[in-house]
Amino acid sequence: MTAFKSDFLRVLSERGFIHQISDPEGLDAAFAKGPVTAYIGFDATAPSLHAGSLIQIMMLHWMQETGHRPIALMGGGTTMLGDPSFKDEARKLLSVEDIDSNLEGIKRIFSKFLDFDGGRALMINNADWLRHLNYVEFLRDVGRHFSVNKMLSFDSVKLRLDREQSLSFLEFNYMILQGYDFVELYRRTGCILQMGGSDQWGNIVNGIDLGHKMERTQFFALTSPLLTTSSGGKMGKTANGAIWLEADLLSPYDYWQYWRNTEDADVERFLKLYTKLPIDEIARLAALGGSEINDAKKILATEATALVHGRAAADAAAETARKTFEEGALAASLPTVEIASAELAEGLGVLAAFVRVGLAASNGEARRAVQGGALRVNDVAVADDKMRLTPADLTGEGVIKLSQGKKKHVLLKPV
Repeated sequence: MTAFKSDFLRVLSERGFIHQISDPEGLDAAFAKGPVTAYIGFDATAPSLHAGSLIQIMMLHWMQETGHRPIALMGGGTTMLGDPSFKDEARKLLSVEDIDSNLEGIKRIFSKFLDFDGGRALMINNADWLRHLNYVEFLRDVGRHFSVNKMLSFDSVKLRLDREQSLSFLEFNYMILQGYDFVELYRRTGCILQMGGSDQWGNIVNGIDLGHKMERTQFFALTSPLLTTSSGGKMGKTANGAIWLEADLLSPYDYWQYWRNTEDADVERFLKLYTKLPIDEIARLAALGGSEINDAKKILATEATALVHGRAAADAAAETARKTFEEGALAASLPTVEIASAELAEGLGVLAAFVRVGLAASNGEARRAVQGGALRVNDVAVADDKMRLTPADLTGEGVIKLSQGKKKHVLLKPV
């Protein structure tokens, strides 16, 4: 682990947030010298962010906690194009009205992680400058600094071209606009650092080069690793759908359950990234063995939920889970249907599972119940009728809870 002088980089390093830094020594010196302004961009492709965005939000949080100024840049302009980075195809174009509506939902998230009073943190929308650019002037003043040869060499672009997948001129301009965002934020706020996921490295480096050419200033890049679960699943998403950060889209209890069902191998890593617990406490929890690892998972779930939904909602979710699965208030009286462990390991179709336990008479009836939002797995609504149940869906008690409506519940238990 690099011995950083600055508190911010030291915290990020020990918690596992750092993947790449363009100039580690130079950035460390800048942070050690005094307050630094840095930003991360968030495009408005949905009415809420999901748990996959949390690593970026937490980076901004720790930046403020260590005495620096974070900027949450809202992509009201760039969302109109869509970031092509590592995507198989172009994003669906959204209207200005849809983008602005999505932004309103996204903005609410940040007030839970950042203190915007007195300009300690900033929220800025790149639509303020991108939607009003004069295209000819922009090409002359900004576009001339970009090398198409270099842009074609970035992995995010090469991947699409190697697969002979379309890369539109619209998307190709995305990296130019993102680079210009960096310059514009420097001019407006003195921002010298852009952070993001490792898939943004090429876009951020473009911004560094542009800043050097247009402003004769040293800019910096810092990226975080793109995370998956130990079994290869994408962070922030399950077979049931995205793990939204808005309570209207996903209840605090369902959010708590997502973290409670963390795989054993991910507990320490997620405690570092998605909670504010001290490192020594995380080390203690990570050292728990056997069934005690479930205690660490419950703490992870409660702390992660408290950050997004508040302490009261997190504690209420933990208590509901305790009564359901530990006290046996429901579990003791719930019917249990056994299934061969090997069958579950191969993946059991969710429709077949509800038919198996008697909560649906046929796959067709189960499918209609899914469409009506009536079926739940471990208290999370089933959104995809092609979902397959696997050992990853087992709760800490070694069962899968299937529910039809609010009153019919059956436990599926592998043997």
